[in-house]
This record gives sequence, structure tokens and C-alpha cells, in this order.
Amino acid sequence: MVAVPYLRHASSVRHDTGDHPENAARIPAIERELADRGWRGLERVEAPAVEMAALLAVHPREHVEAIEGLCARGGGFIDADTLTGPDSYEAALHAAGGAAHMVDLLLGGRARAAFCGLRPPGHHAEAARAMGFCLFNNVAVAARRARDEHGCRRVLVLDWDVHHGNGTNDIFHADDGVLFVSIHQWPLYPGTGAATDAGSGPGLGYTVNLPVPPGSGDETFVSLVEHLVVPLAHAYQPGLVLVSAGYDAHREDPLASCAVTEAGYAAMTAALRRACAGLGDVPLGMVLEGGYALGALARSVAVTLDALTSEAPPALDPPPVSPVTAPAAARVERHWPGVSSGAARA
Repeated sequence: MVAVPYLRHASSVRHDTGDHPENAARIPAIERELADRGWRGLERVEAPAVEMAALLAVHPREHVEAIEGLCARGGGFIDADTLTGPDSYEAALHAAGGAAHMVDLLLGGRARAAFCGLRPPGHHAEAARAMGFCLFNNVAVAARRARDEHGCRRVLVLDWDVHHGNGTNDIFHADDGVLFVSIHQWPLYPGTGAATDAGSGPGLGYTVNLPVPPGSGDETFVSLVEHLVVPLAHAYQPGLVLVSAGYDAHREDPLASCAVTEAGYAAMTAALRRACAGLGDVPLGMVLEGGYALGALARSVAVTLDALTSEAPPALDPPPVSPVTAPAAARVERHWPGVSSGAARA
């Protein structure tokens, strides 16, 4: 069993949103489950606050100062969904800092896989706008850190949160140094992530949106990862793979209508591990996003970490090509010829 850094910080619980769906109980639920399993295969690492230069590589100073000022005044609503308290700015600094430090561990050779169990989440945060429970875009900070500080030329970001990661999508929309792939329920908040959105300018083709209908479960999500994301990774040859790991596509989650189970999350993680191994042992980092049914969230994170910490992921037969995968493959082929021809023919 390989030790995997699990980045955490007490400020994640001090980010007090009351009875909001994205609330402080999420982290203790996850950590109780991991403690019950003896923190098997995990090394607990305290997440540092983000270096301001790393944060400003993604967000303008005015945005950062606006969040800091609001929290210093006691906090409040940024929009109808996004709430802050007095300690939310500190928590957001450590959530972004944990993602950046995770990259330092991975690209510095100290680990081959890692997980950030931190909040607030980040993938809805645009460069100059907090929204959707998110203040700073943690995975975007991680991707920029990889490129700016470690010279990583290509980063693949897979977002399997049930809600489209509009912030990450937009931040890297015209950037071919980040291949952003999102599997998300459609239609659903925030209303972005249409299948036709493939990026712009030099980033055309490097945004891959894979919307799925309500009710989609393991067969759809795992098929898309195995038959599209993994071939894309082999074509793109990233030096780092990051995952916006939301667990709100779970069948028990109250905020969406998908039907993924723990087995689906384990299978997607195992598929990514196999892909990373096949790419020359490329490191894999995961950043917590959504997931609002506490039991399902905790169990799903636990099986994800089981897949990360195992000596080798199980060599399972590829899942059948789902009905959603074939038309998605045809779209991908326009920008990535030959990547998913098998899925397109199925």
C-alpha cells in the first residue's frame, strides 16, 4: 500500500454556513469514515495558506480583497447560494493553499497521488466572481501552480462534480496548456457546459464538455471516463492529472438527479490511476468539490482513497460503451481525430 497525502486544515470546519447544503459537517463526516478505516494508506498533511502570488495567478487582487473585506466585517451572502462568515477567508486561503501544496508534493516527487479534503469548494469561482458555494478556484490555482512553478507544460483537469465547473471552464477557455474535461448533469445549475462549448482561440478543442441526462449512473460516468477521458489523456500526454472530485452525482445526493454509486467513483479513480501509470507514472491529484448527502459523501471519498492507496488498481474489463458516450465521442473526434474511434463506432 502506497502512502497518499490527505491535505486537511481545521479552518475548513470554521467556515460556518449554518444549515446551508455546503456546511461544516461535510469534513467531519469524511474524516470519521476515514478514521473508522484507520486512515489506511493515508498521510495526514496540514494544508498551508496559499501564497498570494499563486492566488493572484488566477484571481485579480480586487476579488481577493473583496472576499477578505467581507469576512472581516463578519461575512454575509455574496449571492443567493454563496455565504461567508468571519473565518471563511482563512478557510478559502487554506483550501487554495492545500491544492497548491498538493501540486508541490506531486511534482516535487514526494507522492504520486494525493487528495485535498478541504472546503470551501472552488470550481464555480470565476476569475473575478465568487459563486456556487465557491470563493477561490482551488483546482485552477493548482493547475497554474503546476505550470508556473514546476514548468509542467500540460495539465489535464477532469471535473466529475454533477454541476458544471464553469469557473475552471472559463479560466482556461483559451489555454491549450490545460485540457479541461467536465462530466455534469444537464440541464442543471449553473446552466453552462453545453456540449458545443469546446474552448476558444488557442484553447479550441481543449475544453471538453460531456453533459449527461438526469438519472445517469455508474454505467454512463464510468463509460465516459474509460472510453473518452482516458484516450484523451493518452493523446494529450499531460504531466499532471487533477480531478475536481465532487460527489453530488451520487444517487443519494439532494441537489441533483444522477445515480452514481460508490462503485462508480472507485471505478473512475481506478481508471485514472491506470491511465496515469500508462503515461509514465504521471501524478494524480484530487480536490474535493461538492457532495451534500453526508453518508454518501463520506463513503465515496473513502472508496476513492482506497483506489488511490492500493498498490495497483484492479485490472477490470472496460465497461460497455454507454448510449451517451457514442455521440460525445463523435464531438470529441472533431478536435481529437482517432482518440475515441472505438466508442464512436459502438
